[in-house]
Amino acid sequence: MPFYKMLCIATHFREYKHIKDLVTISAQHVMDNGGVVRNIQFWGTKTLPHVMKRRRQKYTIGDYWTMYFDTSPRTLNSLTAMVRRDPRVIRWTMIKQGDKVEDVVLPREKTVLRSDYLKAVKVVSWSDSPSS
Repeated sequence: MPFYKMLCIATHFREYKHIKDLVTISAQHVMDNGGVVRNIQFWGTKTLPHVMKRRRQKYTIGDYWTMYFDTSPRTLNSLTAMVRRDPRVIRWTMIKQGDKVEDVVLPREKTVLRSDYLKAVKVVSWSDSPSS
């Protein structure tokens, strides 16, 4: 399954439950169709770079969040259709990160410490320290 990143700008509400509901529905849609949600990040409420129009309304602030997930292209299309219909969403984009998570993660040999860094550390107790 390909690995995707979804960046979404949602309408800002005073209550947190609206953004939580949108994120929950999106993640549940991916998981119900056999996908895996890897990470969800809330970037916070930010001023938009310019006035954005959506469904005959103008927006100047929005809630930014991202979701990293693995899913099939068919599920990605249905998620896009669902987000398009949701009135809380101002803008969104789906970015394919790779065909597998392994395409995005650094190779194993670059993430493991070399053996010369794993030297034994001498433990010094308070009684072994030199007194002044």
